[in-house]
Amino acid sequence: MQPTATVLVYSDDSNTREQVRLATGRRPAPDVPVVEFLECATPDAVLRELERGGIDVCVLDGEAVPMGGMGVCRQIKDEVFHCPPVLLLIGRPQDAWLATWSRAESAVTLPVEPVEFAAALASLLREKKALNA
Repeated sequence: MQPTATVLVYSDDSNTREQVRLATGRRPAPDVPVVEFLECATPDAVLRELERGGIDVCVLDGEAVPMGGMGVCRQIKDEVFHCPPVLLLIGRPQDAWLATWSRAESAVTLPVEPVEFAAALASLLREKKALNA
């Protein structure tokens, strides 16, 4: 059986979470595992799930309310031991420097563009797989 990758998706907007699921499909690229999603609508839920473990990549919405994905990213990078890589969804390309400040490994703009998003997610899953090998 093919192993799966668990992707945590944080956004207070169910439409954004749906865009992420649709852009990914069953797997973002043929050489990475099938993806299972774990959806969170609050920062507290993100922290609870990361404490449980088993998350391969986090996708965080930089436009989320009450706490944006950039702040959540910065917090989990400081507080979570062996924090998984983060793909940040940003509102505009000019916000890329904020993604760097938050220590996200990758960033793509909203609305989610499927090809760009799938490529970024697949890249993070490949890096995660290489680190675990």
